[in-house]
Amino acid sequence: MGQTDHNGLLRFTTAGSVDDGKSTLIGRLLYDSKSIFEDQLEAVESASNQKGIDGTDLSLLTDGLKAEREQGITIDVAYRYFATPKRKFIIADTPGHIQYTRNMVTGASTADLAIILIDARHGLLEQTHRHSFIASLLGLQHVVVCVNKMDLVDYSEARFNEIVAAYKEFSSRLDITDIKFIPISALLGDNVVEPSERTTWYGGGTLLHHLETVHVGADRNLQDCRFPIQYVIRPQTDAHRDFRGYAGRVASGVFKVGDEVVAMPSGQTTKIKEIFVGDTHVDKAFPPLSVAMTLEDDIDLSRGDMLARPNNQPSKGKLLDAKVCWLSETPMNLGAKYILRHTSRESQSRITKIHHEIDINTLHRVEGVSEISVNAIARIQVKTASEVLVDDYRRNKVTGSFLLIDPSTHQTVAAGVIDDLNTLA
Repeated sequence: MGQTDHNGLLRFTTAGSVDDGKSTLIGRLLYDSKSIFEDQLEAVESASNQKGIDGTDLSLLTDGLKAEREQGITIDVAYRYFATPKRKFIIADTPGHIQYTRNMVTGASTADLAIILIDARHGLLEQTHRHSFIASLLGLQHVVVCVNKMDLVDYSEARFNEIVAAYKEFSSRLDITDIKFIPISALLGDNVVEPSERTTWYGGGTLLHHLETVHVGADRNLQDCRFPIQYVIRPQTDAHRDFRGYAGRVASGVFKVGDEVVAMPSGQTTKIKEIFVGDTHVDKAFPPLSVAMTLEDDIDLSRGDMLARPNNQPSKGKLLDAKVCWLSETPMNLGAKYILRHTSRESQSRITKIHHEIDINTLHRVEGVSEISVNAIARIQVKTASEVLVDDYRRNKVTGSFLLIDPSTHQTVAAGVIDDLNTLA
């Protein structure tokens, strides 16, 4: 723990049920860490007065759209940025309503850590289970459970311990390695940025201290070299008549000039000649850098192909077993056709099997399901028209995940993670 991440940036998502206090918590973080401008504060104080609120309603700092504010709900993923002397932060503020579970998937997919809020009066709710399961499904290794509104239960240590025990019992079936519990009052500021004198029984640090010091650098995969190609650069100018570069974002691993690489799916091997970040030559590239590479040999590569190491290649196949979160109002039907978007490659695909749905409250399997409705999580089998190059999601988030796109509307209908490579065929 107590070391700052190498790049000084922490991406985290906030989740909880409606009215658990997410907007107030983020407002408190921004306010107490002095990360807001005077005019923002004045606007919030003015809006608070108009609503007849005594004091400053910090939730107004984050509930950006006027229409949302008037309804009293937050309905999209709002990205907030703030910094302290120790670290920079990007917050994905996701809605609490069950119909917006898909927004939680969006917010958590790029996060290093999830904050899950629980109202101290109500304890664990269905959304607590759902958000925790999605955090686990998306491979988040760090979760902070903030037991909020402690002021409304008289800062009861017994109530806090009760919720901690219930969450530990539920989360023991999830794949999350680091869970921290903090008793807070977002409204009054207890244990958010400053330690609280009203929870002397709590021996841990504040939420901000944890966010500043949690070490997430080790979560990144620097072993398996994967470079999905997004674009082939052929300038065809007099100055660069024979230039052929391959542009993309490094998914994982470290690529160095002179390294031997294999082009997939063709299997041809060559060496890296040059690496560019913009117009600048660099010696090596690592995630999540966007770079262009040139190769020693003129081999046929195009968008959707991938560079890897000859002795460490992704698996390839046309039959994928995966867990998916269904994001569309139109249910998923067996046999339906979709476009599977994986790294920079798209392939025609169809659903060939629904293994089971997952009951979000018990984590039990529900067998014999013929369709999957919005926000449900299920294990399915997808058959693709062309081979895909994949890794287990727990090892590689980029090459282990995909989206399903409705070919008629071009809308994303599902987000999936691959967790069984034995079924590839």
